[in-house]
Amino acid sequence: MNRRKFLTVVGGGTVVAAGVSFGGFAFTRTPHLALKPWEDAGSIYTDPRKKALSYAILAPNPHNRQPWKIDLSEDNTIKILIDTDRVLPHTDPFNRQITIGVGCFLEVLQIAAANDGYEVKDQLFPEGVNEEKLDDRPIAILTFKKNNNILKDPLFTQILNRRSLKEPYDLNRSVSDKALSTLEKSINGTLSVGATNDPERITELRDLTSKALILEIDTPRTFKESVDLFRIGKEEVEKNPDGIDFTGTLFDTLALFGQFSRELTLDRTSSAYKQGVSAMLENTETAMGYVWLVTKENTRIDQILAGRDWVRVNLAATSIGLGTQPLSQVLQEYPEMSEFYAKTHQIFAPDGGTIQMLARLGYGIKVPPSPRWELKNKIIG
Repeated sequence: MNRRKFLTVVGGGTVVAAGVSFGGFAFTRTPHLALKPWEDAGSIYTDPRKKALSYAILAPNPHNRQPWKIDLSEDNTIKILIDTDRVLPHTDPFNRQITIGVGCFLEVLQIAAANDGYEVKDQLFPEGVNEEKLDDRPIAILTFKKNNNILKDPLFTQILNRRSLKEPYDLNRSVSDKALSTLEKSINGTLSVGATNDPERITELRDLTSKALILEIDTPRTFKESVDLFRIGKEEVEKNPDGIDFTGTLFDTLALFGQFSRELTLDRTSSAYKQGVSAMLENTETAMGYVWLVTKENTRIDQILAGRDWVRVNLAATSIGLGTQPLSQVLQEYPEMSEFYAKTHQIFAPDGGTIQMLARLGYGIKVPPSPRWELKNKIIG
């Protein structure tokens, strides 16, 4: 916007933008440094381990915490550990979702390595595992070996295009049976996958997931856990390219004029809070289909496998232009969510098992990639 024009902001308020050149401001709001890992993937490394890792760090993970630590001290080997300071103790008290995120990381790494002609053998939890809470022991030890005959996975081509589409979906565009079949065929086959576009089921699940979302917001400690991870505006995102990013001209402008902050988001009387809740509900209420993953048990290995298959579903959806967004609230294991957790399992696993992932499906706008820490920031040895 031009100098001295008025800027109408979210919540119905109006601020005077006197003295600010919004033309130049708008064009400088992209956090280029935080998005650089997407540009660098596969292009700046000669070590095959780092080349594969440069793709793996782009994998989806809860609240974009990027909790991996990477030890490259041994030749041809990668040791993956968890950064226990990057877990989500309130919404993910048993680190189940964090472990799923590591599974996504491992699958993207393996796909990328195979594309470069390397076979990856993995030892999961080689020093044992705590099923209640992750600790300092390694998640996996990966060994690289050149294999010129290794099959390349066609999903590799979608790694740089993959997104979690956290925007309203087009209510006039249905998800076809063929699209659902593509998702169901994408997994490795070690667990159960299901999908639906049935209108009655969609109505039921829109209501269930919306109510669970409201419950998470109405539970102070779980909502604050998310709000504390807000990165508002270019400067915050460049400094901490993790968490939940709010970038672009709109959010930078709102922050500049005091219309959007973590404190306002926690204030239930503020426009920031009300508009934020409305925006999140617009997402759950525009689902046009669902996909879910079920494991028979709920061990750490099961969670890793669920992560591996989830990212495959995400990549397969990307290949056909279909948007996905995980709806984690109904699967969270803190006491207040128990009713919705039980209801979700009654729907999707009536004969037993654990729902590891549930995501909405639909078509929406194109969105930019999420910020990432550079690979060098994750290497510890």
